[in-house]
Amino acid sequence: MEHSILKNKYYLYLTEFFAGVAVMAVELGASRLLAPYFSSSQIVWTIIIGTIMIAMALGNLYGGRSADRHPDPDVLYRRILIAAVWIAAIPVLGKYIIIGVSGLLVFTVSTNFLTVAAFLSCMLIFVFPLFLLGTVTPSLVKYTVERLDDSGSIVGRLGACNTVGSILGTFLPTFVTIPAVGTAVTFLFFSGVLLLVGLVYFLSEKRRLRLCLISLLLFVLCSIFGHSPSFAFWEEALAYEGESVYNYLQVADQEDRIILSTNVLFGVQSVKMKEGGLTGMYYDYALAGVVMAKKEAPSVLVLGNGTGTYASQCLRYFPGTTVEGVEIDGRITDLAWDYFDMDERVAVTEYDGRAYLQAVDRSYDVILVDAYQDITIPFQMSSLEFFRLVRDHLNEGGVMVVNMNMHSDGEGSINEALSDTIAAVFPYVATADVPYSTNRELFASMREAPAVLLREGETLIKDAELSGMTQDVARALKDCAGGPHLLSDDKAPVELLGMRAIDGLIEEELSYYKAVYEREGLSGVLALVL
Repeated sequence: MEHSILKNKYYLYLTEFFAGVAVMAVELGASRLLAPYFSSSQIVWTIIIGTIMIAMALGNLYGGRSADRHPDPDVLYRRILIAAVWIAAIPVLGKYIIIGVSGLLVFTVSTNFLTVAAFLSCMLIFVFPLFLLGTVTPSLVKYTVERLDDSGSIVGRLGACNTVGSILGTFLPTFVTIPAVGTAVTFLFFSGVLLLVGLVYFLSEKRRLRLCLISLLLFVLCSIFGHSPSFAFWEEALAYEGESVYNYLQVADQEDRIILSTNVLFGVQSVKMKEGGLTGMYYDYALAGVVMAKKEAPSVLVLGNGTGTYASQCLRYFPGTTVEGVEIDGRITDLAWDYFDMDERVAVTEYDGRAYLQAVDRSYDVILVDAYQDITIPFQMSSLEFFRLVRDHLNEGGVMVVNMNMHSDGEGSINEALSDTIAAVFPYVATADVPYSTNRELFASMREAPAVLLREGETLIKDAELSGMTQDVARALKDCAGGPHLLSDDKAPVELLGMRAIDGLIEEELSYYKAVYEREGLSGVLALVL
């Protein structure tokens, strides 16, 4: 059968190029689709990359065999249309699949819940369209190579087109489409590019017009129903929901407070109490670090400033304090001004926390490390080398405070590893569990035990509510002697340790619902929830 559009082979090279663009765009979109539910840890990235490689490998095998048996370009471009429509449907159905998979696994999986849920979600959502795109390269080789004499150069051109397309598909979503229009529209945009590739082929050949019409209609429907940026689709009263280069961002306006979260299922990164006062959260306990510094006007550095909850509280409860904040996500700082009324005296630098310490030669009385979001713990801010850097930027008698956001104890736990690592750098270390939360505050000093520093600094407290909270911290403090579980820049398996911790938290939180499920089945759980 004659295919006029393919006579000079340029359209085949364009097809290879746009297939490469789409594969990488879908991969990056997958990370943003999964991150609000499962985090953006290295484990989740490993699942995404592994799943996509499985799909592509199977597509390569099938595509080559199919091209040998049925060397008709119509077959390939039909697959491209199907892949395009499937990718367009991801913003419509993807989040429901994720929640559905998670809901089913809650009652059947006790360990590695997030890993299993992320893997199954990835398989269901992404394997099929990427399998279809995996058939593109071997099929195009079949259609372009006519003589063995030039087979090497033609295959090289196809590979170059795919690679250049992959480069574009890597940079565009990260730096252009996702920050500008969000993950949902990013999927729709690149699926539209694929759709156009297939439509141009069939329309130029004046064949498969019904297939073209159906594909276009489905794409339009997906565009209508799938352009919403909402990941927490069950929430009705969000003040803001959007994405930045680094995070999914959600601002919820509640009766007594405004909160920022970077995950739809768990975790609060910042909070503003509408009536002022303490928050009842870990930020309050972290204020004990300022008391331990025992200075009338201490200098404070916050690594992971968020929307300035801790920074603003330091200025409120300790007049004369100077506060600097470091926040890598500039969009979060924008939200701090727009929704959280962050104190204007807080000087915020948009930078990575560790890189900031390496770049400045200033020292501080208190340094708060609050860069651990849910189970996403940056390894470069959990190592011996990092904590030595923090120590070197403390004034004499200075105090480091670390927010460890998951209660986890026992041999090989994430908190044990962090505590042992910090105790190898600071001679005096103590922790305090924050009640009614999963947070644990760690205090470290080069001078004296945190309990002693807290007792001596209490005379500086002017607020009765803060004084009562400080006494709670004093009663909760437990000294850390240190141990052999040390994290370093070379070896810091924080993702695996964090995953174990989150498994325990999920098991603890859902034990009641599991008991109801075992007694009364799914109907009992639904009756309880609804």
